[in-house]
Amino acid sequence: MQKLKLREADKLEVTILEDNYTDLLLLQSTDVLKRPRIPPPNSLLAAHGLSCLIKVYADSEIHTVLMDAGISETSLLHNMAILGIDPTKIEAIVLSHGHFDHFGGLVGVLKRTKQEIPLVLHPEAFLQRRLNIPRREKPVNMPTLSEQTLKEAGASLNKSKKPSTVASDLILISGEVERVTDFEKGFPWAEAKIEDSWIVDPFNDDQGIAVNIKDRGLVVIGGCSHAGIINTVKYLKKISQTDSIHAVLGGFHLTGPAFESVIAPTIKEMKSIGPDFVVPMHCTGWKAINQFAKEMPGEFFLNTVGTTYVFQ
Repeated sequence: MQKLKLREADKLEVTILEDNYTDLLLLQSTDVLKRPRIPPPNSLLAAHGLSCLIKVYADSEIHTVLMDAGISETSLLHNMAILGIDPTKIEAIVLSHGHFDHFGGLVGVLKRTKQEIPLVLHPEAFLQRRLNIPRREKPVNMPTLSEQTLKEAGASLNKSKKPSTVASDLILISGEVERVTDFEKGFPWAEAKIEDSWIVDPFNDDQGIAVNIKDRGLVVIGGCSHAGIINTVKYLKKISQTDSIHAVLGGFHLTGPAFESVIAPTIKEMKSIGPDFVVPMHCTGWKAINQFAKEMPGEFFLNTVGTTYVFQ
């Protein structure tokens, strides 16, 4: 197993720049959860996508990294402006996988950051992809990432299948996630073109990140978690050699009839892992989110766009 140096962080702030749900009247905050207070007539935009701004602190160091860029420049850049986020402070970008609802705002953000900003992603994030939905006459093609367009916008591409770190070794990127559970089997409607053949998408490019908070444990963030959120947590525990999980955030991809049977075993395993906080977002789905709220009421947070989570 590849040896990685993951330094302990003193504090982590995760601000949700894009997600499927917004509520300007949900204002109650805690020491961990900070709701945005947006004065009218301004408002944040919800969209079917995910983007997280990650600020990690260690001694006098502060590092700012963007994970994913939502579904479009329109929603992401609007929310960044409303929240007062300065794109020039972003020192690296991590792409969880090659789906349009996670890379849609990339070019817009890159054009507003410093030139030659590192973009960490799996090489298969550039695959052609489509949805082969039952009872539709033909598959629906999905937008595809362009290496040339990203480079012209200012990205320095770091394509890797293996685990790596950014932010001076304070943020761990999983690379390809090991599949060890027997219930997280991917997305049967999703297809990818590999070696000139359309096959069920293996989502080798799906990756999560983790930050190790001193005296607390790992905070794990998934994009869509097509590899499975439980697989993702277990793999990040393994490669970081850290047993304690402080929080799990992100998209868990449990929405729709095809994933209903996966909800119960996912929650069972999550309870066994025992995070202090769990924040299902984006593609987790309303039914699964409500089930998490019911079965893990002490750990559950309902996410809204603009919310900042503080772990220290």
